[in-house]
Formats: sequence, C-alpha cells, structure tokens
Amino acid sequence: MHSPSGLELAALACLLAAVPAVAYLGQSGRRHTGAARRAHLLLAAGGALATAAALAGLASALLVHHHDPGHTRTLATAVAIAMSCGTLTLLAGTVALPGATRGPAAAVRHVLDGLVIAAAIWFVGWVLISRPTRILGDLTPYPCLAVLLPAVFAVLALGLTAVMGLHAHRPRRHTVRVAAGVSLVAIAATALAGGICRERDGFALFSVLLLTAGLVHIAFAVRAADRPVELNGDVLERGGAYAVVVMIAMLGALGYHLIRGGTMDVLGYFGAAVVGLALVARQYLALGDVRRYTVQLRLREAHFRELAHTDPLTGLANRRGLQRALRESPENAALLGIDMDGFKIVNDMRGHDIGDAVLVEVGSRLKHNLLEGDVAARLGGDEFAVLMHGDAEEAVLAAHRLLAVLGEPYEVDGGPIFLSASVGVADTGELLHDADLALRYAKQRGKNRVERYQAGYDELLRRRGTLQGELRHAIDREQLRLVFQPVVALPSMRPVGAEALLRWTHPDLGPVRPDEFIPVAEESGLINRIGAWVLEQACKQLADWLGKGHDVWVSVNLSPKELHAADYAGQVADVLAEYGVPPQRLVLEVTEHAVATDMEELVGRLAELRETGVRIALDDFGAGYSSLTQLRTLPVDILKIDHALVAEPESRTGTAAPLVDVVVRLGHRLGLEVLAEGIGTPAQREVVEEAGCRLGQGSLFGWGVPAEHFETRLRTLRPAGPRPQPPAPRNAPAIDAPARSQVVRLGPGMRQVRALLPSDPDFADQNVGSVDSGREMGQG
Repeated sequence: MHSPSGLELAALACLLAAVPAVAYLGQSGRRHTGAARRAHLLLAAGGALATAAALAGLASALLVHHHDPGHTRTLATAVAIAMSCGTLTLLAGTVALPGATRGPAAAVRHVLDGLVIAAAIWFVGWVLISRPTRILGDLTPYPCLAVLLPAVFAVLALGLTAVMGLHAHRPRRHTVRVAAGVSLVAIAATALAGGICRERDGFALFSVLLLTAGLVHIAFAVRAADRPVELNGDVLERGGAYAVVVMIAMLGALGYHLIRGGTMDVLGYFGAAVVGLALVARQYLALGDVRRYTVQLRLREAHFRELAHTDPLTGLANRRGLQRALRESPENAALLGIDMDGFKIVNDMRGHDIGDAVLVEVGSRLKHNLLEGDVAARLGGDEFAVLMHGDAEEAVLAAHRLLAVLGEPYEVDGGPIFLSASVGVADTGELLHDADLALRYAKQRGKNRVERYQAGYDELLRRRGTLQGELRHAIDREQLRLVFQPVVALPSMRPVGAEALLRWTHPDLGPVRPDEFIPVAEESGLINRIGAWVLEQACKQLADWLGKGHDVWVSVNLSPKELHAADYAGQVADVLAEYGVPPQRLVLEVTEHAVATDMEELVGRLAELRETGVRIALDDFGAGYSSLTQLRTLPVDILKIDHALVAEPESRTGTAAPLVDVVVRLGHRLGLEVLAEGIGTPAQREVVEEAGCRLGQGSLFGWGVPAEHFETRLRTLRPAGPRPQPPAPRNAPAIDAPARSQVVRLGPGMRQVRALLPSDPDFADQNVGSVDSGREMGQG
C-alpha cells in the first residue's frame, strides 16, 4: 500500500461529482412512464455501473499498488469489462429514447448503421496507432489487451451518435446530445483501462473527467428533451450517403498504410470484416424495407384506383368505373341510362341533405335489383346507369322493373318523396352515347317511361338543340302567343272562363307543339321568363274583357320551377295590381305530379299565393299521386278531373265513368269546385252532368282560340235581359235526388261552392240554383 498522489486524489474527487447526475437519471426514470421510463432507467443503470466500476478501479489502484504488471493488467481487464457493460447499457438506453427510432426494426437498422461507421473509425484508428504509423509512440497500449473491449464500445458509441444525427426525429439535438455523452463515457472507459494498465496517473485523471462530463451531459440532455416527440412515419431513411464516406475513409487509410510499408494484422482484418458484414446486413434489411414499401404502394395504388372508379356517395361505380366495365363487357351487353325526374325540385325545396339521402336510396335499390355480373353506376347528379348482360328484350324488361322500383315513395325526414324515373336502353353500337340519347328522348316524351335507342334520335335531339337556341329569342321576336280554351258551365254550356294556352310559331320551323318546347324551356331555365310573360299577357287580356263587361275568369298553368321561386306570390300580386284585375278572377293551375313531389314546401307556397286572392286549381287530378290526406291539406279551390277518368270505359254495372261520380262527390264534400277536362263527346258530357259536375272543358266546347275569337263568342252568348232568378227551394226533396251546389262565403271578396246531397239538413233550407257563371264561383 502506498500514499496516493495528488492526481489520484483529484480523480476520486471528480468521480464523486458524477453521482448526482446518476441520481437525477434514476429519479427521472421513476417519474416517467412507458418508453421514456424504460430509457431513463437504462441510462441511470448504465451510468451507475460505469461510475461504480471506475470508483472501484481507482480505489483498488490506490489501495493496492504492487507494481506487478500481471496484477495491473488483471485490474485493468476487470475495470474494462465492468465499464463496457455500463457503456452497453447506456447505448441501449439511448436507442430506447422516444424519438430515437421508429420501432424495433428501425433500432436494428440504426445499430447496423452505427456498426458500419464504428468499424470504419476502428479501421482508421488501427492504421494510425499500428506500425509503421504509431502516432501515439510509446503510449500505444499494445501490451494491454483489456483496452480493446471498451475501445470497441467507444467507436460504436461514436458511430451511433453519427446515426442519431442522421436519422433521429426532429428536434434531434437532444437525442444526439445523449449519444455524445455516452461516447464520452465510452472513451473514458478506454482511457481508464489503459491508464491502470500502463500505470499512468494522468490517464486516470483524464478518464475520470471525461466520465463525469459525459454523465452530467447526459443528465442535462435528458432534462432538456423531457417533452412529447412527434414521430415521423417515413418508410425510407434519410442520410444514406454515409456508406460512401465510410468506404472512402477505409480505402484511403488502407492505401496510406500499405504505402508506408504496413501489413494487415488481426485488428485490421477485424475492422474490415465488420464493415463488410454490417453493410451486407444493412443492405439486406434495406431490400426488405423496399419490398414491403413496394407492397404498400401497390395496395395503396389499388385502393386509390378503386376510389377513382367509385362514387363516394352511393358506393356505385362512377363514370370511369362504368367506362372500364364497358371495355371489359362481352358482346351481349346492354346499357340502361336512368335519370330521376324532378330531382332538382327535391334539392331546391327540401335541401341537399335530403337529396343525398334519396340518391343513396336510389343506389341501394339499383344494387338490390341487379343480377350477378351487372354493374350499376352513378354518372353524376341524379343520373345513373346499369350495364347488364342480355339481349334487347331482356334489357327492356329489366328497365320496366327498375322503373317500378324507383317509382316507389322515398321515406325521408319530413315526409315521403314521390319521384319517377326515365330510362333509355341501348344494346348495340356506342352504348354510353346511345343510352344517353334514348334517355333524353324518354324525358322529352313526358318522362316516367322507357325508350329504346333508335337511329332517328340523333335528328330529334339536334332539333331539340335548335329549339333551345331559338326559344331564347321567341319573346323578343314576338313569336309566342296565347290562345284561350273555353271553360263552360254545365248544363247550360255558357263560357264562364278560359284556360290560357301558350303557342309558338317559328318562321322557319313552323308551329311547335307545347309538349315539345315546354320541356325544353324547363330544362334550359327559360320557363321562368316565359311564365312571367304568359301571366302578364293573360292578365292584360283578362283586364280588357272585364273592362268590356264580360263575366269571365282566366286560368294560367304554373310550372313547378316558377312555384319554387321565393318571390313568385309577390310577382303575381304586382301583375294583378298593374292591370287592375280582381285576384279572384285569376286561377293558377298546378299539376298533381308537382304537388306530390314535395308536399310540405308546396303547401306553404300555395298558401302564399292564395293570400293574394287568386284561386288555385289542382290539375290532372286522378293521375295516381295524391292521397285523401294530401287533398285535405292542400290549399286548393278547384279540382280538375284528369281526362283519363272522363274517358274511362263502362264498368260491369253499366254506369259510364264511375270514378267521375266519386271524384265529384269527394270534391264537393271537401268544399271544392270540380271541373272535368277532356270532354270530347256528348256521352261524356252527360256522364259528367249526372255526377253533379258544374264545370267542363274539352274539345266538345271548343279548342284553344285567339283572344278575339273567344271574345266574339262571349258577345254572342251574352244575355240581353236581366238574369233569371233561381228557383224556389223544394220542401220535401227526394232521397235519390241529385246533388246540388251551394254558394258559401269564404272571406272578403271570395265565395266557394260546396255540394249539398239530399241527406244534408241544409238541402231543403237553402235557395239553391245551378252554378253557371264565374260570379257564382266566388268572383263577385
């Protein structure tokens, strides 16, 4: 035992300063959870092991100093092994830090990268300290084999520090600082083992200073990095150029070594072999990463390709998906183009959320009514298509089946929605183009129908395009005019009103039918302007007739798109005020189909119109849409019986048109006036009169004529003397007597007609007469 020197005492004192840093790492590990807790505890354990090994080695060197080379080499070996274990634990804690790697596989890649760099450093260091270079001279620790183990971990720590600088997550400075502190500890272990082996007190002091500095540096780096880390999920690593630098450094060092006359020994072969094996292993892992990344790219590509061919709302194929299916379809394929009639009204009146719900239901119905191998697609908006296998007859049958399925009510929030569909069928030629032409022709011919493509459709659609272009200027060029079809009182057949009908005569195209240009006007958005012109011209003519003393009213057909305009009621009121027309003299007709499209919204719009004083007529009643509940809710004044009911063949009981009688009695019970349209024969007129209907319209009473012709008829039939008084009431009416009409006051300036059956208490108490003029319909 000998007295310790000043350097040895200073080394012990410095080593004790590392204890607080180790204690802080342990406390930090207990404070954290998960990966951070595990990493901090590993760092604390590694620091404690390295500090304890260094303290034990220094103490043994001070207490037992035999100057025995064998004893010092044994002590140096023990210190080297213990401190190497501490360094290895510190390296494990560094790799386990949150943000250092992206997982176990990435940790292995980082270790291999660090091993490559470490082997290159080892090889260069071997060249520098081996013969003939020997830059350390006599200090070269050749006799001390114990130095090799901590030296291996020192170069590995340096390599791992470089890798962390390349691949750690941002901000990566804290992770790099921890790795640099571990490198200092590893270098200190190498220096301490060499100092004990060579009995160099200066080495011992230098190593202890490095060890303390390294542990304190690790503690401060952990403290600064104590915050959440946002991980980057990149598959490919950054900074792959390090391998080129490594190989250049090794080749340069080897060339210098050979030029100086050096030879390869075991340590040189070890460094070169480690570099080669590490690079091969790293390349193998990189190829595996590339293969996995390629598979991921293929899966993502297939997923996005499928998304590119799928409609996101309905889950059906989109236009691209349909085109792909058309390219792969067999010869016996047919395409059905489908468009939902009046769907825009749903969006306008109920909102796009309800419209989307209806479209989803349409897609569901299509999917559940297709055979295996058929493809349903949504082409955009409310336009769909079905690609099916089969001939033309099978395609037409399938189209009719889908037409019935799509025509069923759509139950959504706010009440059911009734829609129809139009279907175009193509089975030869360019399917997509031909099916679209057939679909457009089906919509042009009245919708809610199936049309199979024919070669003449191209010419028809060209004419439709011409009509659309010419219709834009028809008003300005004074090509439009109104004709008036009489509405007569039954049984006297006196004209009491007229329906204003629009006619278009083009200088080149000649007369164009309304059923041809009205759909064009609706689809092109011209219907609002044309409707405003019709309303103004009708009111202007009505004001002229009223000014001349004629007791008539005029009805104007109202397009659903006009009704959807928020200020339409105000427009009507302005026109009436401009021409001084009493509101009750104007009747606005809305079709039963438009009523059924959106009941809730329509009731409000019609109520706004009735507040202006005009009367509302429900046209085409009996077409199959309205229910009794809807009829009681709608603010209408007149029911116009559909001509199909008037022309109904005789029933098995021999009574002609039995539904006319039902509708008339129903309308009268609801306080509505009933008008039968489409009367073309005296027999039909008799049936209508027997049912108790007091108003009629049809070819039997005259077609639409110009205003001057209708006015001539009014002057001809105008009575010269006072109007006859109604007959006195009966005291005891027969039970089987026909129904009578009673005029009832509804409000200021308005009266209505309701039916009185023989069983009603008021039948014998009222002064009842026939309703044969517009004044008795509530226009007085």
